[in-house]
Amino acid sequence: MYKALALAAILLLAGCRSTPRDPRTVVFLIESSPANLDPRVGTDGQSEHIDELLFDGLVARDASFHFTPALAKSWDQPDSRTLIFHLRQGVRFHDGRAMTARDVVWTIDSMRTGAVISPKAAAYASVDSVEAADPHTVIFHLKHADNFLLTNLSTGAIGIVPEGSGREFWRHPVGTGPFRFVSQQIDQDVIVERNPASWAAAPKIERVRFAVVPDAITESLELEKGSGDVAINSLPMDAFEVLAQRPHLKLEDTGGTEIQYLAFNVRDPLLSDVRVRQAIACAIDRKLIIEALLRGHARPALSLLPPSHWAWSGDVARYDYDPARAEQLLDEAGRRAGPNGVRFHLTMKTSNDEGTRLLAAVLQQQLARVGIALDLRSYEYATFYSDVTHGAFQMYSLRWIGGNEQPDIFNYAFSTARFPPKGGNRGHYSNARLDAVLDDAAANSDTEKRRVDYAEAQQILARDLPAINLWYQDTIVVHNRRLTHVVPTPSGSYTFLETAELAP
Repeated sequence: MYKALALAAILLLAGCRSTPRDPRTVVFLIESSPANLDPRVGTDGQSEHIDELLFDGLVARDASFHFTPALAKSWDQPDSRTLIFHLRQGVRFHDGRAMTARDVVWTIDSMRTGAVISPKAAAYASVDSVEAADPHTVIFHLKHADNFLLTNLSTGAIGIVPEGSGREFWRHPVGTGPFRFVSQQIDQDVIVERNPASWAAAPKIERVRFAVVPDAITESLELEKGSGDVAINSLPMDAFEVLAQRPHLKLEDTGGTEIQYLAFNVRDPLLSDVRVRQAIACAIDRKLIIEALLRGHARPALSLLPPSHWAWSGDVARYDYDPARAEQLLDEAGRRAGPNGVRFHLTMKTSNDEGTRLLAAVLQQQLARVGIALDLRSYEYATFYSDVTHGAFQMYSLRWIGGNEQPDIFNYAFSTARFPPKGGNRGHYSNARLDAVLDDAAANSDTEKRRVDYAEAQQILARDLPAINLWYQDTIVVHNRRLTHVVPTPSGSYTFLETAELAP
């Protein structure tokens, strides 16, 4: 409460003062630097969002998660193990080079062969070879049927890079997307500008500066003063009531698909016991957190998939707030309270993002009620994310952004084959039955049978709880009114910049 009042007071004192601005540049406030702008490597939210502006995949996905043409104008599948893409002609990279089939082959093979160490490499494990039949025809020969391949070749999941791009490509990425890279200063900013030669409609915005502002109050002040133009899903809920009163600012709010989750390292002696993980789930009062911290701008989650997805299933084990059940599970696990009421200590790592730290503080209070002492450790984002990807944690919380809109997320995040650096199974969870179900879904062309497989996968994950699905957070954009035609996406992507305009 005191923090909320302090934030409101600071914003009120700031008034409506503004600072001179470059009229052609949109200042987009982000909490942290992208970890790696090579689309073959970067998997953090900032990297994927900015890469989506710089690069194109072979296909794209519409609002209903159906595939549409991108760099490939069309594609054929003569049999379950062959996929043929027909590329657009006249597409050029930002440096003027023509984009051809050889670039597609290099992009995929550089990951498959280890020329570039990529956590996305395992997404192409089904590929036996990639062939440039001619400059505008690419043929994927598969070892077995793979229903996930189109997803993993889509914009946002991957971007096609020029042939020869190596491990230092992230320093000056070159794509075919609507914006082109200008510069990056780690922990300061990333600057991009419109690509006038874009094969799609060129953006109307001339330049965007992604300014890194890790402190939420400072971020709010930047918007208040007019030195920042837009922020998305990064401001504390306390700020919205004040910012909404400013005549030069506008709020856009839509239901989101971004999901907040709490992950466990199941190799840890304490967390290897499923009863301990289930107890933690029962000790978390999600409804209270949604109302108090998120001001109702979220919905409880039962699955990684959005509820509107064809493969979503709500027929899973549930862990409503029930401290008595949590204590019973901990007793059954042999983790009884000591004289001081503490059963054991756990450490939760967080970034220095204000929202994540507040969530961790609340979880600390709630777990203490059932005898779990949660020790919090906050790090600069790059250090925190490095620890997460290397499995150096007991617990952490992050959001899946965009990637959870396709059922391949279950494979990427929980398959035994996807331990880092081959994927996102950072907690090293392994379940042979889950692996078999996901393999069957990947190879089966029958949608109804795949739906059954995914329903079972969601039941297994809800029972074993390698991670707790907390809530789907609304997408909330705060922007200066000089930025018009802002249409947020449920995934919280930055693609609205492709159609937004600056008022004269």
